[in-house]
Amino acid sequence: MVAKAPALVGGFELPAGPRLPRIGSVDAVALEERAATLAKRSIKRESKVQALELAVRMMDLTTLEGQDTPGKVAALCSKAMRPDPRDLSVPPVAAVCVYPNLVATAKARVGGSGVKVASVATAFPSGQSPTEIKVAETRAVVELGADEVDMVIDRGAFHSGRYAKVYDEIVRVKEACGDAQLKVILETGELGTYDNVRRASLLAIAAGADFIKTSTGKISPAATLPVTLCMMEVVRDVFVETGHKIGIKPAGGIRASKQAVQYLVVLYETLGREWMTPDLFRFGVSSLLNDVLMQLRKEKTGRYQSGDYFTID
Repeated sequence: MVAKAPALVGGFELPAGPRLPRIGSVDAVALEERAATLAKRSIKRESKVQALELAVRMMDLTTLEGQDTPGKVAALCSKAMRPDPRDLSVPPVAAVCVYPNLVATAKARVGGSGVKVASVATAFPSGQSPTEIKVAETRAVVELGADEVDMVIDRGAFHSGRYAKVYDEIVRVKEACGDAQLKVILETGELGTYDNVRRASLLAIAAGADFIKTSTGKISPAATLPVTLCMMEVVRDVFVETGHKIGIKPAGGIRASKQAVQYLVVLYETLGREWMTPDLFRFGVSSLLNDVLMQLRKEKTGRYQSGDYFTID
């Protein structure tokens, strides 16, 4: 039996079947041209500083390596709370993202700082495990203290047309999250087409996702500007029809502050000022923070310092 997602505002529902309504066809040429045009926009120096500081506040500072240790996670949390100890005007990041077994370590380290703890779950990064195990893992990370859960969809089920299975798993994981926010990773690099990205985005939203996320960061390509724009347009369409706001998280491959600013320009032009907040937009990053800190230092002091002056994440 397929689980039924709660009705969204305005009665927006998508049945979990191969003929999802309102999918439409994405004009790939127009999408890529718009992304390329917006990426060329320039912003003034004062606006650039504000954009870079906003980018810091929107980051999910991430470590998802097999060699992760409690010490590494503790250091990451310290950096998340105070990214630049020599410039206390730099804000903390939105969250740290870790593996399930390190959630308790991260939670204890960030304490009441306001930095949230996110955990991957549901057989990250493949999504290839039985549904019951995915649900149990989600419950476990929430019990350990995770404020947010980043789940991955079963791309094998999606590509074989078993949309009902994908939908049902998201609904069940969302239920297991309780009060924790759910980010649904589509792994867009494996979806193949913009039409599939749009279909998967709508499916995740209908099943109860709080955020839709591009990638695990474990395959290439990860986040790209055109793919993220495609997802933003889905979120915009849902908002126009229902008034329901869904967050977006590009992740993987965003390493330069210039890229971060480009994403923020596209976000503003597509969804407007309301989405310019960590509540509705995140960057999933590991190496981006240092480059943003270097650019902030340059904009504020006129001197460009190398990465040697910042901790390695």
